[in-house]
Amino acid sequence: MSVEVRVDQGAIGRMLRARGGTAERVLRRRLNRTANYARDEAPGSMGDYIDTRVEDGPRGLVGVVECTHPAVRFVLDGTRPHVIRPRRASVLRFELGGRTVFAKKVNHPGTRANNFLLRALRLGR
Repeated sequence: MSVEVRVDQGAIGRMLRARGGTAERVLRRRLNRTANYARDEAPGSMGDYIDTRVEDGPRGLVGVVECTHPAVRFVLDGTRPHVIRPRRASVLRFELGGRTVFAKKVNHPGTRANNFLLRALRLGR
């Protein structure tokens, strides 16, 4: 009695890369782990705006971690010192040391870049 086994590498590759296959499950696990690190590293409420998805890429499935917070670009890249002026009112109003303060302009010192997404990517590997 003889047994013959044929291995079709193309079929195995397609099966592994297919939606719902082994590769997608492993990719989703890593993607969720990376997103959780990003949520932990993100400042303030920015972690609430982090989402994940799996897309079809040119060479198979691609995992995407995305932050849709409106200020994410300023956090990732940092800002230079700049002047803040009111847009719709005549003065700015804010709390400082428990007191309400009014000002026509404020000199913002800028912010240091905080690339929390890159740190999360490194931790999520």
